[in-house]
Amino acid sequence: MATSAPVHPVDEVPPARQLAAFGLQHVLAMYAGAVAVPLIVGGAMKLSPADLAYLITADLLVCGIATLIQCVGFWRFGVRLPIMQGCTFAAVSPMVLIGTTGGGLPAIYGSVIVAGLAIVLLAPVFGRLLRFFPPLVTGTVILVIGISLLPVAGNWAAGGAGSSDFGEPKNLALAAFVLAVVLGVQRFAPVFLSRIAVLIGIVVGLAVAVPFGFTDFGGVGDADWVGVSTPFHFGAPAFEASAIISMLVVALVCMTETTGDFIAVGEMTGREVDRRSLSDGLRADGLSTVLGGVFNTFPYTAYAQNVGLVGMTRVRSRWVVAVAGGILVVLGLLPKLGAVVAAVPAPVLGGAGLVMFGTVAASGLRTLARVDFEDNHNLTVVAVSVAMGVLPVGVPTIYEKFPDSFQTVMNSGISAGCVTAIVLNLLFNHPPGRAGSPVAEPVGLAAGGVEDGVEKPREEVV
Repeated sequence: MATSAPVHPVDEVPPARQLAAFGLQHVLAMYAGAVAVPLIVGGAMKLSPADLAYLITADLLVCGIATLIQCVGFWRFGVRLPIMQGCTFAAVSPMVLIGTTGGGLPAIYGSVIVAGLAIVLLAPVFGRLLRFFPPLVTGTVILVIGISLLPVAGNWAAGGAGSSDFGEPKNLALAAFVLAVVLGVQRFAPVFLSRIAVLIGIVVGLAVAVPFGFTDFGGVGDADWVGVSTPFHFGAPAFEASAIISMLVVALVCMTETTGDFIAVGEMTGREVDRRSLSDGLRADGLSTVLGGVFNTFPYTAYAQNVGLVGMTRVRSRWVVAVAGGILVVLGLLPKLGAVVAAVPAPVLGGAGLVMFGTVAASGLRTLARVDFEDNHNLTVVAVSVAMGVLPVGVPTIYEKFPDSFQTVMNSGISAGCVTAIVLNLLFNHPPGRAGSPVAEPVGLAAGGVEDGVEKPREEVV
């Protein structure tokens, strides 16, 4: 009697109640980052509160659509892994410059559309670069991603960058409480509850935060029930050469960062990212960015915050993240619900973020554990790459005297570390004419197979 082939954990569909809980957990993990980009850009351009609210709802809507394209996929679009999509911070500085020097939002959206089309066209070419990402490079990049995100969690834990009570002991105490709840649930709760430890931590933290005055829901009453984003709400896009060049540099940075995120999730889920799937994923990024330019929002990329959540919970189903994308679409169409989620205070997110982002860094270390460091220069590759990746995180103003194009690449710890790792690996391990160069080494997973590159869960993954 014939038996059907086993379904990979990435393609499994959990029960409905678990899908909803896991999906909401992903939304809460990325929400603050998702709304930060429109707030920063709109604030720098001194937009009205109504226009800011419109940017946020448009962003959430396209975030959801982009996530669905990436997870579910159609034709040659979508990596079909549990990847959340959100606005990239790499584009913030160029967009603020474009928007405040006379071009305004139409010039931003024109450059975003061109950048998205460029990503779609360059995706197959970029896919051929996958051979330059052996475990030495991928492990280093994943480690840098985790380390680069930790200051974000630290700022949240302290109350949110720029807040009047930043660093107050009460903020850090709330973050520590949420962290303790997450760890306690992971350690002592049943299997299902341990997989939504972050969601439980955020809910319990919110329940504690409200009576102590950390947040209020006053903005919920002011928000509209329904809000639909229409194409080119702020006017027809303008295509200015300088703006387009700046955004094309951002597109290359996004493709580099997204490649690192794809490989990280591939490591965690046991599904190797090959040339075709990488091209499909980058092509989806480009399509989402084009949609962003049409529907009044910004360039999109994979969100590293949620990479950590996948590694921490060991829930590998892409349908969980697809449900999260559906929730974002609903939030984008119902601003009142979005205001409820926005009421979660920063310290609550900080406590959960510490363990999530730390998990990303730990996953990088796990990948590097398979690399041979004896009688070679691999330790130097890792050391210098991590140093270059952490440098702009620890000293944010270090490159402020350099040209904008250089800052766009090197001010991102992820892209700086990734570029350094690739170059040093080529320099030390692939010199010209060297016989036996391991260029064709499998990406992400060791040659021994899937199980060599994936942490064994306590029980079967949902």
